[in-house]
Amino acid sequence: MEEGHVTAVMAGCGGMSGTWLQAVEEISDLEIVGLVDIDQAAAEKRAEEFHLQEAEIGADLGNVLEKTSPDAVFDVTVPEAHVEVTLEALDHGCHVLGEKPLADSMENAKKMVKAAQGADKTYAVIQNRRYDPNIRRFRDFLAGGELGELTTVNSDFFIGAHFGGFRARMEHVLLLDMAIHTFDAARFVTDEDPVSVYCKEWNPAGSWYDHDASAVAVFQMTNDLVYTYRGSWCAEGLNTTWESDWHVIGEDGSASWDGAEDFEAEVVAEEGDFFSEMEEVEVPETDPGNKVGGHEGLIREFIRSIRKGEEPETVCTDNIKSLAMVFGAIESAEKGREVDIDLEL
Repeated sequence: MEEGHVTAVMAGCGGMSGTWLQAVEEISDLEIVGLVDIDQAAAEKRAEEFHLQEAEIGADLGNVLEKTSPDAVFDVTVPEAHVEVTLEALDHGCHVLGEKPLADSMENAKKMVKAAQGADKTYAVIQNRRYDPNIRRFRDFLAGGELGELTTVNSDFFIGAHFGGFRARMEHVLLLDMAIHTFDAARFVTDEDPVSVYCKEWNPAGSWYDHDASAVAVFQMTNDLVYTYRGSWCAEGLNTTWESDWHVIGEDGSASWDGAEDFEAEVVAEEGDFFSEMEEVEVPETDPGNKVGGHEGLIREFIRSIRKGEEPETVCTDNIKSLAMVFGAIESAEKGREVDIDLEL
């Protein structure tokens, strides 16, 4: 790889590809050398839109990779295609950065992670919400120990989202399409991993979704931490932020975060007979370093990581644990009981 210059082929030229290409335009040391889509006209349209006339255009990823020999593949295909695209890219010696979710099943996810390890290549996932400066501020505060040992983490996600289209007909729409962001955030702010889960899904009266769009999940995490998730995509009024509303309890106090810029925290000042006397403590701002939010930030970190031979924060070996929470919750909801979450590859 040339110092200061990375080449990439983009697979999938619909949907989110425009967001990716807008980010790429801001990165001077990154060149898109190929665009691939099963509908070649979609690739041609993106090439024209983003002035990529020199890029190789095609409907077959393998052929385009043979012609361009890129450093990386950006996988912006639908989840069902991630496994095929990733294995093809790794087989051609490419690093891979893909849209979330990592895969459409745990079986495929494990296959992809093992392939990346076997190829000694970096495979990472766009999990851009963990790069928001506010969540990093919250995480840093919790890690500082002001609350003592954390015991309980609760998150609420209530949005009345009238998407229409495929989401209106999708099974497990909330858990599959959105909850991974909140589950990944829970792992991020606590530095704990899932052990088991009990989940209840339902579709409330008046829902505009064909299938369950609401869920409650209780996760047992490592180090005896309990994490609860309450969510709905058909909740009209009093909506939370897209980053959820958080309440964290520790042995010595509690903290809340509204998913935006509102933070509160109290710790025990003096223990009383019935109630402890509490005092407010500041949740200080922190420097997020080079963790810039959005697709641009993650793409930049991915490029830095493959240049330096380092692991990006959203590397597949970590992100698969957040995906396991999603499929564990779905399995629990379908079986109507608590299930263990297997993190073994």
